[in-house]
Amino acid sequence: MLLLKLFFSFIQVGLFSVGGGYAAIPLIQEQIVNIHHLMTMEEFSDLITVAEMTPGPISINSSTFVGMRIAGIGGVLLCSLGCIIPSFVICFILAYFYYKYRTVGGVQTVLSALRPAVVALITSAGTSILMLALFQTDIFSASLKDIRFVELGIFLVALFLLRKFKTNAITIILGSGVVGTLIYMLLGMV
Repeated sequence: MLLLKLFFSFIQVGLFSVGGGYAAIPLIQEQIVNIHHLMTMEEFSDLITVAEMTPGPISINSSTFVGMRIAGIGGVLLCSLGCIIPSFVICFILAYFYYKYRTVGGVQTVLSALRPAVVALITSAGTSILMLALFQTDIFSASLKDIRFVELGIFLVALFLLRKFKTNAITIILGSGVVGTLIYMLLGMV
């Protein structure tokens, strides 16, 4: 029963995550954390962090990690397939119709209308991850007294380096991990 629940949850994620992997994160969170209560928000955040750092599409990595955490190898297979099947079928169908009707003006209108929804999904995912990193809670439960200053400092420095100096994202990720580890090691010794 658990495997079927996971499979159908990730079918929904694969079906409605328009805009790529980052758009899938809030959908996975809704299914796994909020609806089925199979993971806590902190566990989910840790898995998303690992999924972002590993090579490959974030939605497939997330589904693989969630499947392994909840149901082992069977969960990996069913979550990954559930995430892939809708995208494969939809892409196949859309590619057929796009190449057949790409010169029709209405097709471009529909694609233009989808862009704001994609931006909203990606913004939602980014906001969820940021709030969890800085407050260890969601946006509606956050208060300034709960802010995590080490994480805020690392975030601001990383954002500055990315925007001002166009620093390589891999360097930022590795540097943030090293700096965060060193800071917490030093704070743990005090």
